[in-house]
Amino acid sequence: MGELPDYDDLPELAGLGMRHAWDAFGRDDDLGSINLLTPDRVRAAARRVQTGQMVNLSLSLDEPDPPLFGRKPLAHDIYALDRNTLDDSVDSLFMQASSQWDGLRHVRAREHGYFTGIADGFTPGRGRLGIEHWVEHGMSGSGVLLDVAGFMAATGRDYDALSPRSISAADLRAVVAHQGTEINAGDMLCIHFGWVEAYRALDGAARTAYADNVQHAGLDGSEDMARQLWNWHVATVACDNPAVEVVPGDPKIGSLHRRMIPLLGMAFGEMFDFSALAPALRARGDWHFMMTAIPLNLPGGIGSPANALAIL
Repeated sequence: MGELPDYDDLPELAGLGMRHAWDAFGRDDDLGSINLLTPDRVRAAARRVQTGQMVNLSLSLDEPDPPLFGRKPLAHDIYALDRNTLDDSVDSLFMQASSQWDGLRHVRAREHGYFTGIADGFTPGRGRLGIEHWVEHGMSGSGVLLDVAGFMAATGRDYDALSPRSISAADLRAVVAHQGTEINAGDMLCIHFGWVEAYRALDGAARTAYADNVQHAGLDGSEDMARQLWNWHVATVACDNPAVEVVPGDPKIGSLHRRMIPLLGMAFGEMFDFSALAPALRARGDWHFMMTAIPLNLPGGIGSPANALAIL
């Protein structure tokens, strides 16, 4: 894989005025940014393991409760196959209802299509841009956490993870400088907004009300943000909030999902649980770790539970 161009050297999509990376990995590519999880980078990530401590990064499949964005609750049934054997089944498993990856089929760029310019729609089953391609390639590498919530607290800023606070590219660079860390090409970038902790602090009535009025801090949807994430050449962007970007967003600025997924092929993760990881990394003063987060092998999948794990 050759050197990736800088964002400003990418071509613009005629009629949309946004830059795209449809030729960066080839027009028949089904991986997008996951191409950056190369064997050399996976080996380098393994060398980061110091203690072998494993930290779960996934919420339980029934959290948030009630589900957000109009999704139905998961229904888990346990039944007996015979007097000595149990089995179980799950109904209403919305693939993006809990900690999850957005696949490359998730968002299209209007009439221009999905990543690499695929204009046709999709049906269930194996095919272009299905999440099974990420599974078959594998999703493990060097994770790096940007602790936005910790930065806000340490610098005495007014901040609430459940309010629509917009985080700019300059803010992310300030967090990098504050932590004294660096972002390397192929990193699995993780961003801790503190959403999980704030959500879990709500009582049942407040969670029910929140499900009908979701709002939270997140990345702004600007071209400057797309430029920064692309120029870092990260393999993934996984956040602990429900949408990566701020909700509600600003239509005048635009949608980061539309800029990053169909145009740049970026793997977005949402509602990852960094509530245990952030203090552990802060205590040791090293924000890098080995990360694995393999989707479910669903042919043609739009998204998937994250199955995410940090190894310290």
